[in-house]
Amino acid sequence: MDTNRGAALAVLATGMLMTVLDGSIVTVAMPVMQADLGFTASGLTWVVNAYLIAFGSLLLLAGRLGDLLGRRRMLLAGTFVFVLASVLAGLATSPAMLIAARFLQGAGSAMFSAVSLGIIVTLFPAPAERAKAFGVFAFTGAAGASIGQVLGGVLTDLLSWHWIFLINVPIGVAAFVLTFPFVPADRGLGLRAGADVLGAFLVTAGLMTGIAAVVQSTGRVLFSVAAVLLLAGFVARQATARTPLMPLRVLRSRQVAGANVLQILMIGAMFSFQILVALYMQRVLHYTALQTGLAMLPAALAIAVVSLVVSARVIARFGERVTLIAGLALLVLAMAWLTRLPVDARFAPDLLPVMLLIAGGGLALPAITGLGMSGARADDAGLASGLFNTTQQLGMALGVAALSTVAASRTAGGSLRARRRRWR
Repeated sequence: MDTNRGAALAVLATGMLMTVLDGSIVTVAMPVMQADLGFTASGLTWVVNAYLIAFGSLLLLAGRLGDLLGRRRMLLAGTFVFVLASVLAGLATSPAMLIAARFLQGAGSAMFSAVSLGIIVTLFPAPAERAKAFGVFAFTGAAGASIGQVLGGVLTDLLSWHWIFLINVPIGVAAFVLTFPFVPADRGLGLRAGADVLGAFLVTAGLMTGIAAVVQSTGRVLFSVAAVLLLAGFVARQATARTPLMPLRVLRSRQVAGANVLQILMIGAMFSFQILVALYMQRVLHYTALQTGLAMLPAALAIAVVSLVVSARVIARFGERVTLIAGLALLVLAMAWLTRLPVDARFAPDLLPVMLLIAGGGLALPAITGLGMSGARADDAGLASGLFNTTQQLGMALGVAALSTVAASRTAGGSLRARRRRWR
């Protein structure tokens, strides 16, 4: 890997780390934000949901626009929007202002993230180098989420929750400036190669209503029906349009389609794990935000070692499918261990094994990224990247929805049993 391409990968990884940190850093600060800004219990979920809806619904469109207008242009535009939104979020004085800023952050993240994998595919065509690059990128995604919780705890306890957003500003400015000398410019195909305005509207509206159906507690049936109709219309449009926004050939590969579907399930489980463990530590074990973040640090370190040092070697020797299965097996063990945690858990015997087993993500994420991007061509790498990131965000949204539904049903069941005991 030569110096220029290595520097370009570092810039992309830094920018991605910034967006991933922003997705997880809020989890440990949510109780403090609720008390400070006066969020209701249901309103507080929109600190996460607004980001997820914007991010997930705009990724596919941003990826294709990157192919058409130039991926570096989209990268720069996304970084600018994200930094601006971070300033607004850090200065928020009301729930409405924070939610609006989070939506704008999601839009900026989508613009940046959608083209990042496409740039990596074109920069590293050789399989061995690409596997190493995906390992670095997977580290920023998986370990970055854990680092976000550590950093969120430190900033919230030592400064204030405002700094979990303001910390993005210097990182974003550095990524923006370093993009010019290190990330190669590209002209793009031009809008005539795929300026499908109707298709863009259908897929963006369909994904937005679909994610809203997942994260909303009310109106799910209406949102779900609307999402199905809009996305069905999008597929029909792509099959007949002269210049489709998303050529359907991208989905013909069973390997690519399977990797995207599997990623939804895997990311849903991993993101639910982060939220569940953070809430468990604070609400059940009464950890502070700082203690919660530090307790999550072993997970970040384990993922870092596996994804940066081990994953590329395992993929080179056994292939992406075997590596993916091994990583998933470790993640299943981690989730199974969670089910046996007692109310008075101790860190070393009870929580630390979970943090170490979650290193399976360091194997699974690079492998599934390679499979998901295996069908990308030079002219639609941005689209393939946008699609892969879209399914990642759908997984996060589904994970939050499933976790919220189970928690609500368990809470309601516990309340009902308590009332019955009182009536007796």
